[in-house]
Amino acid sequence: MRFLSLLFACAALPAFAGSSDGALDLYWIDSEGGGSTLIVTPAGESVLIDSGNPGGRDSGRIHKVATEVAKLDHIDHYITTHFHVDHFGGAAELAALMPIVNVWDNGIPDADPDGNKTSTWPLTSKPYRAMQVKERHVVQPGLALPLKSGTLPLEMRCQITRQERWTAPGKELRHWTNEALPAAKPVDTSDNANSSAWILAFGPFRFYDGGDLSWNIEAKLVWPVPLVPTVDIYQVTHHGLDASNNPLLLRALNPTVSVMNNGPTKGTAAEVITNLRALPTLQTQYQMHKNVREDGVTNNTPDEFIANLAAKCDGNYIHCRVAADGKSYTFEIPATGHQKTYSTRGK
Repeated sequence: MRFLSLLFACAALPAFAGSSDGALDLYWIDSEGGGSTLIVTPAGESVLIDSGNPGGRDSGRIHKVATEVAKLDHIDHYITTHFHVDHFGGAAELAALMPIVNVWDNGIPDADPDGNKTSTWPLTSKPYRAMQVKERHVVQPGLALPLKSGTLPLEMRCQITRQERWTAPGKELRHWTNEALPAAKPVDTSDNANSSAWILAFGPFRFYDGGDLSWNIEAKLVWPVPLVPTVDIYQVTHHGLDASNNPLLLRALNPTVSVMNNGPTKGTAAEVITNLRALPTLQTQYQMHKNVREDGVTNNTPDEFIANLAAKCDGNYIHCRVAADGKSYTFEIPATGHQKTYSTRGK
């Protein structure tokens, strides 16, 4: 009861993390190859996309960045893109550390979402199913989170989930490329294929996060007509694995910056790195971790753009602040002192 009282009290209070200069903040928090991206709006509302692994490490890192860096006392909106433990495993632990008001997911499945009949799904999902939050919601294609807009329009909308895509009402759809659809990959029967993908729009600024959306499903977003805009920042899907990151989607999004939430031995697949480097407008590839596998000599961005160089690390985060007018954004890795500013391309 004490926790619920705290939760409702926090939900009723105005957020105190809003930037006094009207900026938008994004934080990529190290979950060692899991997913955990925190967004804080100019109004101080918070959106956490995925929560990393269970075990206390990842939830602790999220809590530290949320409370000590972003100055949050609760999470307004928490999104689970899909039901793999490296994306939802830290949620219950985080909810025990700070209140979570709204949870948005695809509906907790009764059986293993990958179809494994001998799995430990009932045990694995129990903490998430039992965690105390104010409200739970099932995400639908086209759903926009109820976020406050200030001087600039602000929107965070689901583009696809459970393999069902969304088309903006009244949008004129046109063929945009003469390229053939890249060859399909083996059908993905895992819950990766059901991932929700989101576009965050802040004035002219755009950010894409697709969870672990699979290659064949990504094609639905762009072929034969594109249902996604060009973006400024692309969160590299599925930690940089080549079961995702369809090159036609990459070219449609055509980002200026990519951010990969990989691990020291997870992600950074050669095919993905090559396709990212071939994008005409891409200026910088950020990585959460340096790839320490044997192929890391070629499958790494320069050290300047990597948050954690050693396999055993302190869990450094990457931060991006979008200016109040949405016309520029600055990346920083506080632990290393790196900082670089980019211009929003405008839409």
